[in-house]
Amino acid sequence: MTTPIESFFLNVQGRELEVQRLGEANARKPAIVFLHDGLGSISTWRDFPRNLAQRTGCPAIVYSRHGYGNSELFPGERQRNYLHDEALRVLPELLDTLGIGTPILFGHSDGASIALIYAGANHSAKALILLAPHVFVEDLTVQNIAAAKLAFETTDMPEKLARHHKNPQSVFWNWNSTWMHSEFRSWNIEEFLPQITCPVLAIQGLDDPYGTLAQLDAIERQVPARVDRVHLKNCRHSPHRDHPQRVLELSAAFVHGF
Repeated sequence: MTTPIESFFLNVQGRELEVQRLGEANARKPAIVFLHDGLGSISTWRDFPRNLAQRTGCPAIVYSRHGYGNSELFPGERQRNYLHDEALRVLPELLDTLGIGTPILFGHSDGASIALIYAGANHSAKALILLAPHVFVEDLTVQNIAAAKLAFETTDMPEKLARHHKNPQSVFWNWNSTWMHSEFRSWNIEEFLPQITCPVLAIQGLDDPYGTLAQLDAIERQVPARVDRVHLKNCRHSPHRDHPQRVLELSAAFVHGF
C-alpha cells in the first residue's frame, strides 16, 4: 500500500520551513518526527522515513530546519546555542501547529541532540530514537570537522550538498564554523539527561569519525528511563544510510515494543 505524502511550508518562529507529512493521522499511533543532522534536510533522509512509517503504521513528519533544504535561508552566522533554540523554541511550536502532542523523535547527530534537549526539558515524548547522538564535544569530532573543511574546499562536496540545499555554502560554513569555534568546545547537554522519562534507542557506528561510544555511555549512565544501545560494525556517521535495513528493523521493533 502506498504511503500518502503531503509537502508544504509552515511558518514557525516567523520562518518558512519545508515540511513533509507521510501517512494518515492515526489517533492510536504516535507520529514519528525526524530531526536531521548538521548538513541534512528532508531529502537527505531518502526513503527511510517512508519505510519506517510503512513498517510501524505510524504517521511521520520530516522537516528542514531554518537555512536547510528548501526552508527559508539563514541570514548571517548561526548562534552557538542553535541546538537549544531548535529544541526549546522551534520544535515545540512546530509540533503544536501540527497538532502533535506526544511524538516519537527520530534524531540523527545534531537532530539526536535536539531530541535529547527537548525531552530533557520536560516536553512530552513517547520515545527517542537516536543515531550518532552528541551530548558533548570530543576531540575526534573537532579533528574530523576540520578535515571536512578541507574536503569542502578541494572536492565536489559543494556540488553534492547543492542537491539538498538552496544555499550549500551557508549550510556548510555555519555548521563547520560553529563546531570549530573555541567557545563551542565546552558545549554540553548532559544536564538534560536525568529528566528524560521516555524509552531511548541509541545507535552508534563503530567507525563514526564524529563521535565515539562515550556519547552512548553518558546517555545510558544518566537517563533514568530504559536505554537500548546498539553498536554497528562497518558503520560511520549515518547508520540509516550505511545499514538501512538493520536500522529499520531495530527502529520498528523498538516502536512496537512499547
